[in-house]
Amino acid sequence: MKTLKVYAVAAAVLTLAGAAYAKGELYSLERAVTLPSTNTDWDYVKLDPQSGRLFVARRKDGLSVFDVRTQRLIKTIENSVGANGPLLLPEFNRGYVAMTDGSVLIFDLKALRPIDRVKLDAGGLNGAVYEPTTKRVHVLVGARPDKSTWYHLDAPTGRLLGKTEFASKKMDDPAADGRGHLYAPLRDQHLVLKLRASDLKEEARFSLGPCKQPVSVEYDHHADRLLLGCRGDAPVFLALDPGTGAIVGQVPIGRGVDGLALDETRNRIVTTNGGDATMTLIRRRGPDDYVLEGSVSTRPRARTMQLDPTDGRVFTVTANFTLPAADEPNAAPPAVFHPNSFTILTYRPN
Repeated sequence: MKTLKVYAVAAAVLTLAGAAYAKGELYSLERAVTLPSTNTDWDYVKLDPQSGRLFVARRKDGLSVFDVRTQRLIKTIENSVGANGPLLLPEFNRGYVAMTDGSVLIFDLKALRPIDRVKLDAGGLNGAVYEPTTKRVHVLVGARPDKSTWYHLDAPTGRLLGKTEFASKKMDDPAADGRGHLYAPLRDQHLVLKLRASDLKEEARFSLGPCKQPVSVEYDHHADRLLLGCRGDAPVFLALDPGTGAIVGQVPIGRGVDGLALDETRNRIVTTNGGDATMTLIRRRGPDDYVLEGSVSTRPRARTMQLDPTDGRVFTVTANFTLPAADEPNAAPPAVFHPNSFTILTYRPN
C-alpha cells in the first residue's frame, strides 16, 4: 500500500510538472515547410487573413504565394523577380510590390496576375504602405546617402501622383493611424516624424530615448498608442503617446528585430528578432502598461513576420546560409543562402 501511495504522489507531481511546462510553452512550432529556392535573400511577408494567402517577397525568386491553411505553395507571381515589399489591398483587389530595380509591380489580388509594372526610381525600393483617408499608396526608397524618397500612387488605379523627399538616410515603413496621420521612423536620426496624411507636412517629431534604431512601427488603434521595435546595442520595444510623443512603455527585446505585430485577442505584442533567433512576447495590460511575457526560440535570420488575427498564429521565414570569411577588417561579405532551403515557419500560440 505504501508503494502505491508513493507512485500516486509521483504521478501527481509529474502531472503538475507537465501542466506547468505546457502553460510555460507560449508558442510551439506547428509546421516548417521548405520551398524550392535559389541563393536568394528576402524581405517582407504579408498575409491576407480572408484568403489565407501569405505573400513572401523573395528577391531573386519573386513574390511567392503560400496557402497557410493547406501549407502549400500556390504559385509565384509572374514578372515578380526583385520583389521586396508587398502591400495587399483587398478593397481594390490589388497588390502593390516595391521592387529592387526601382519599379512597382501591380497585380490582381484574386487572380494573382500582373496588371502593370511601373518604373519609379533608379533602384532600391523598399516597402509600400496604404493611407486610408487619402486612399494613397506610398512606396519608399530604401537607404540613400542623403535623402529618402516616397512615391505616391492612387490606390484604386495605380496612377502616379507625385513624390516627396525627406532629409534622412534611412526611413522605414510608416504606420497610419486611420485618422489622417502617418508616423515615419528615421532610423539614422533616432526619431519618429508625425506627418499630416493630406500633404505629408511634418506636424511633430518625437525623440525616442533608449531607441537608437527605430525599425518596425505599428499603430494600436484600440489603445491609441504607437508601437515601435528598435535595434541597436540595447534593442527595445517602446509604446508612445501619439499626441505628445511621450514614452509610456518600454520592454527589452531580442537583437535584429524586423517584424512587430499586435495580437488583440491575447493582448500580446510579438516581435521577431533575426539576430537572436527569437520571438519576444510582451503583455499589454493597458495603454501604458507593458511587461515582458517571455521569448520563444525560432531560427537564425527569421526576422520578418505576420500574425494571423483569426487564430494568433505567427508566420516567419528563413533559409540555411553560409557566412564567408571577410577579406578585409570590418567588411563582412553577404551571406550565401543554400539552394532549396527556404523555409516558412508557422508558430501556434498555446
